[in-house]
Amino acid sequence: MARCSPPLLRRLFCCAAKPASAAAGGTSKKNIVFLGSPQVAASVLETLLVASESPDSAFQVAAVVTQPPAAKNRGRKLMPSAVAQLALDRGFPGDLIFTPERAGEEAFLSDLKEVRPELCITAAYGNILPQRFLDIPPYGTVNIHPSLLPLYRGAAPVQRALQDGVEETGVSLAYTVRALDAGPVIASEKFAVDEYIKAPELLAILFNLGSKLLLHELPSILDGTAKEKAKPQDDSKVTHAPKLNSDESWLLFNQEAKLLHNKVRAFAGWPGTRAKLQLVNQNGEPDVLEIKVISTKACASCDKTGDGNEVLFSGNSLLIPCGGSSCLEVVELQLPGKKVTTARDFWNGLRGQKLLKSP
Repeated sequence: MARCSPPLLRRLFCCAAKPASAAAGGTSKKNIVFLGSPQVAASVLETLLVASESPDSAFQVAAVVTQPPAAKNRGRKLMPSAVAQLALDRGFPGDLIFTPERAGEEAFLSDLKEVRPELCITAAYGNILPQRFLDIPPYGTVNIHPSLLPLYRGAAPVQRALQDGVEETGVSLAYTVRALDAGPVIASEKFAVDEYIKAPELLAILFNLGSKLLLHELPSILDGTAKEKAKPQDDSKVTHAPKLNSDESWLLFNQEAKLLHNKVRAFAGWPGTRAKLQLVNQNGEPDVLEIKVISTKACASCDKTGDGNEVLFSGNSLLIPCGGSSCLEVVELQLPGKKVTTARDFWNGLRGQKLLKSP
């Protein structure tokens, strides 16, 4: 395997000179190599491992490829990816869990060839695959992409779809080519999006659907007929989904509430959404208050009286005036260094202080 981390991790992740027996070929099952990193990808790997254990399974998971261990939490301890941890927990051979920093590294490609993969499957792997990689598996590389391709090609398809307020999205199985998310589509499945679902939940749902779709299509992928039926994407309908940037996380209340509500849903998890308000004490002295907005609703119009900048409270929500006479209802929020709280508890804690939109 490629570059290794400290000694403790080396025992878990550095590959041996020869692959272990799981890839050795004393079986008629076809070798699949899985590539993925976060928790949603771990759920796909779990589905594949369970299916591969069936006596009549046509494939086995011969190796796992994932991102290198990363420093996490306050202790900055190096921790394996969710995919690596799942593989280890399932008893997968540690010398067949590859963690190259780049998928084009010569040592990694050499080790991959020794595994003799007939098909590679990717799900939120997070690394660009060079042509030298794509040339290795004879049945190609298939990606689970959480959008209805050619819509939302890129790193953040679920988040950008929610930000756009789509009412329908889905998941696609597509062959990987050098151009980003541009390969022929083997199959796709639609999913109706309600107005309150957030990105982490929708990601999990779509990758779960993608896992089932993959198992359904694997026989045709492994006998080669999927390549014949796969449909080229219509490049005239392409939309893009660039990765999220933490600088985008601020809410601007001159925009309409619906746009802000969709942003809260899209940016849930990381990077979240932030807003600045003004807290005015009993002496009329203002102070800037920064909050993280967790859960919201959108109202097309505000029917509560105020001076146009005043933040009010009604029912269980803060009511923040927004563009177009609309109103953002903040149901849950978080103050710096504090736990998530309800709007009601936050409002009760103001003790008569006035809350305004920050200019």
